[in-house]
Amino acid sequence: MREKLLKILPEFNLIENEELKEKTIKVLEEAINIGGWEIEDLDKIPFTLLYEPCPASFLEHTRANVLCCIAVMNVLKEIYKDKVKIDKDILISGAILHDVGKLLEMEKKDGKVVKSASGKLLRHPVSGACLAYKYGIPEKIIHIIANHSKEGEGMKRTIEGVILHHSDFTNFEIF
Repeated sequence: MREKLLKILPEFNLIENEELKEKTIKVLEEAINIGGWEIEDLDKIPFTLLYEPCPASFLEHTRANVLCCIAVMNVLKEIYKDKVKIDKDILISGAILHDVGKLLEMEKKDGKVVKSASGKLLRHPVSGACLAYKYGIPEKIIHIIANHSKEGEGMKRTIEGVILHHSDFTNFEIF
């Protein structure tokens, strides 16, 4: 499964810390397994159930978020230089995993993707943060996962969390 994930989500290779890269892969593998998905489903699963039909897949949304986050990081670093401290590995891992809980929040039923029983109880930021915690993902990344959506309103976000939050909503609201 690992090699297939690296092929369809090459952004894993942008994580320089090998231990973090491997943990990030493991979290996504676990979510796929728990959710009963196949790797090929990642490019078929809608990134949200709020649009019908959904114009982008889970995989497209994830990749777009990673690349948008990197672009914003690069601009901020170019303009502000050392006035801003952004941890690239934290940002990329967080962008890859921010919606990992959606693989638990949704299920395939009668040929359609619908909200799962788990998803009716826990939104994806919560289930995704729990899964990341299980695999020893650093707290700064768990923070990004847990606070990237409305669950983070009113909370202070890290700079990486701010970048991902705005990237995610940009990638949602364009549709």
